[in-house]
Amino acid sequence: MNTLPPATDQVDTLLSYPRLALLGLQHVLVMYANAVALPLIIGAALHLPKEQIAFLINADLFACGIATLIQSVGLGPFGIRLPVIMGVTAIAIQPLLSIAAMPGVGITGLYGAVIAGGLYGLLVAPWVPRLIRFFPPVVTGTILTMIGIALIRVALGWAGGGAGTPGFGAPASLAVAAAVLLAVLLFARFGRGLFGNIAVLLGIAVGYAISSALGWTSLQGLADEPWVRLVTPLAFGLPTFDLLPCLMMCLVMTVVFVEATGMFFALGVMTGRPIAPEDVKRGLRADALGTVIGGVFNTFPYLSYSQNVGLVGLTGVHSRWVCAAAGVIMLVLGLIPKVAFIAASIPQVVLGGASLVMFGMVAATGVRILAQVSFDGAGNRNALLVAVALGIGLVPIVQPGFFASVPAMLQPLVKDPILLTAIVAVLLNLLLRSPQRGTP
Repeated sequence: MNTLPPATDQVDTLLSYPRLALLGLQHVLVMYANAVALPLIIGAALHLPKEQIAFLINADLFACGIATLIQSVGLGPFGIRLPVIMGVTAIAIQPLLSIAAMPGVGITGLYGAVIAGGLYGLLVAPWVPRLIRFFPPVVTGTILTMIGIALIRVALGWAGGGAGTPGFGAPASLAVAAAVLLAVLLFARFGRGLFGNIAVLLGIAVGYAISSALGWTSLQGLADEPWVRLVTPLAFGLPTFDLLPCLMMCLVMTVVFVEATGMFFALGVMTGRPIAPEDVKRGLRADALGTVIGGVFNTFPYLSYSQNVGLVGLTGVHSRWVCAAAGVIMLVLGLIPKVAFIAASIPQVVLGGASLVMFGMVAATGVRILAQVSFDGAGNRNALLVAVALGIGLVPIVQPGFFASVPAMLQPLVKDPILLTAIVAVLLNLLLRSPQRGTP
């Protein structure tokens, strides 16, 4: 059954080119904070200089634009042809940080893991309906909650000025981080329309202004950056492939596929377009291809944002060409190094204050999913699953030395709270689930 929208779809032809550009720019602004945050986060974890972090930001925007065009416009068997913006999901942040911290892996190993995750996604996309049964809401909600908890720990480290640094927790650092957090909350509460939806970006701008007034930012080297520079693939060298990092990214792809499938159906309802299984496969293939593109272009996995549902509700426009316009704008921004260099100058404390909101929303998403799960009667199995999975997953966070006697080859596994939580949750779901069909 062909469910592609007709080429002359009314909601597309009613939009003039200037309005398409303006709506596309609005979508870019809503997503820009996330697009900039991850290169800053991973660049800091890998101890990259500012110039290379700026390059990561350019690469991020460039590859994001390509992936968005593939998903929204379509390319053969790729792309769901719905108003979808692609981006690096927050679910991938903690696994990427864990990979960056692994001895001997480095940035080429990180990109190898991203490419492996994308190839895995291309392989399993047609079989996702069969995989979903291993990831019911009680499992995905538990995993997302743990991802949020683990990320909040990272955000607090930045908010204090850098965990382990001599001045960590200095009053000035905490004050700036608190000011950023307050600004985000005020913009979210009182901002109208677009301003409320770019609250995180505006909060970062406020923090940047404060830190600049305090002399904490430096734009030295900005004049040496060209106005235009092409993003070259494999700029850091050929990717390397290590087993555990690749497995971690495969897990991320599986969890995100489950989330993206639900988002596709929600968008179908909002836009009045029935979603068939073949549509879902095209959308997931685009997610997987976007992830491969991310690894090749020195950046990260690109997946369908769940925030797309909110964006469609915000604009009231159901045209996929708005997202295509946003993709073109991101492509152009990815070619301007000076803008990326300014973004790369954002201090850690500013990023920490904003990340408390962004990362906390990941945990809130997990809690929201768990709220839909039954915990009464036979649902006690679900309560047991959540309790044990979160309890074991928290071990590396609250007692880092607990698994000190575990063999060295298993240390990366037991030190990662998300992997532990995911493994325990999936196994307990298989062990505790009711033999009767339809039992949650």
